Amino acid sequence: MILSDKTILRMLDEGSLVINPLTKEQIQPASVDIRLGDTFSVVDDTPSGIITLDSQINYKTIKTDTYLILPGQFVLATTMEYFELPDDLTAFVEGRSSLGRMGLFIQNAGWVDPGFKGEITLELYNANRCAIELKCGRRVGQLVFAEMDDHALNPYNGKYQGQRGATGSRVFMDPDKP
Repeated sequence: MILSDKTILRMLDEGSLVINPLTKEQIQPASVDIRLGDTFSVVDDTPSGIITLDSQINYKTIKTDTYLILPGQFVLATTMEYFELPDDLTAFVEGRSSLGRMGLFIQNAGWVDPGFKGEITLELYNANRCAIELKCGRRVGQLVFAEMDDHALNPYNGKYQGQRGATGSRVFMDPDKP
């Protein structure tokens, strides 16, 4: 079941859902607006020009209130908000249509697991022929919360738990690598 604004407000008030910082204007009828943070990361060039899944990837990270994303550029960004989800709540990350119409694709894995704590890392891609100026604090998407039928047996406690800032891939830490 998708949570309503009334339920989101109740959960925030009782502390079972944490979103910080948060203004009342961010709470929509069936979602919460998320804003762009001030941390941006791009993959650092490798001597071979190849990124592997088995090695740690290096990133260049900057903190700034304004970031110019160039045509065809891919950059990691973060939400301004820090989240703590209970173990019976999940969330979907959705980009804003208004920004998509400018050629800015905002994505992440699209899913926030129950029990997750941290800022959400967003993957941004500029599909436009023009650069796009990004500003810290601007609305870039929304979280849609869904209540699970029961508490998760194994709430999220993975490699991104507690992340802050634009967090690079940690795929090299996967237990299923050969």
